[in-house]
Amino acid sequence: MKRLAPWLMLLVLGGAGLFLFYRAEAPRPTAWSGYAEADYVDVSPVTTGRLTRLFVTRGQRVLPGAPLFEQDETDQRAGLDGARASLAQAQAKLADLLAPQRPDQIAAAAAALAQARASRDRIAGDVARDSRIVGSGSVTRQKLDQEKADLAGAEAGVRAAAAQLALARRPTGRAEAIEADRAAVAAARAAVAEAAWSLAQRQVAAPVAAVVADTPLHAGETASAGATVVQLLPPANIRLRFFVPEADLPRLRYGTRVAVQCDGCGAGLSARVSFVSPQSEYTPPVIYSAESRAKLVFMIEATPPAAEALRFKPGEPVTIGAGAR
Repeated sequence: MKRLAPWLMLLVLGGAGLFLFYRAEAPRPTAWSGYAEADYVDVSPVTTGRLTRLFVTRGQRVLPGAPLFEQDETDQRAGLDGARASLAQAQAKLADLLAPQRPDQIAAAAAALAQARASRDRIAGDVARDSRIVGSGSVTRQKLDQEKADLAGAEAGVRAAAAQLALARRPTGRAEAIEADRAAVAAARAAVAEAAWSLAQRQVAAPVAAVVADTPLHAGETASAGATVVQLLPPANIRLRFFVPEADLPRLRYGTRVAVQCDGCGAGLSARVSFVSPQSEYTPPVIYSAESRAKLVFMIEATPPAAEALRFKPGEPVTIGAGAR
């Protein structure tokens, strides 16, 4: 037994050496764990209003331009009718000025100018106030833009009324009267365009091809401006996020095609690397050794083809493999 001890010792040492050798030379894993991620598109109304109809349901696929929902249009239709009536009135006045001259009406013109200035000053105050608080949540950018458009129309109305008053105080001035009413017609046309735009905003369509992910509100509820009514998930917004060690970074460049596997997704799926994080995560504060460098992990994102993107559900675990064909 004593003679066998050295041989046994040599066998044990040799086996241990071979184990360490093959362990050191073993190839690195070619697969990394990750999960599916997505950027949703929240579709909301421009102005507050009651939802009268929801055209889509969760899980439904929609194309660009497909109707999503509509709001009550009563106020907007009334506004458009009023704007069109004002335009017709302005056009009639302009046509009348092209006819023989009428008696001057100084008092009416002065009252019209005072009313136009009061309306302009009120709208200007609204614009000044909302410009300071826009983006805070109480005032939307769309509302401020609409108020600025109202102010432009009011200023045109003041100019038209001032021209009318100047003409009324003079015994002659047919050219000025015609020019004033032409300005009034232009202002009325701008008001019609604004009212038509406001009415069109009550019907909202899909901006992109997508799957309806959620419908937080329902017909009959009041949707505030900016509140999500329909949440869309475009296939192009789905990506796969995974993390790799520093040593594997050279194998995963931008545009590199990788194989993808997940439960129930089917075989033969792939994606292309679309983002490589320039910074590491879970990094030690100071790198002291090669062992510490092994803790460096970099986030990588890969985008699947649009035809395959909807197979991946946000949050679903995936396995990414290198060397996809």
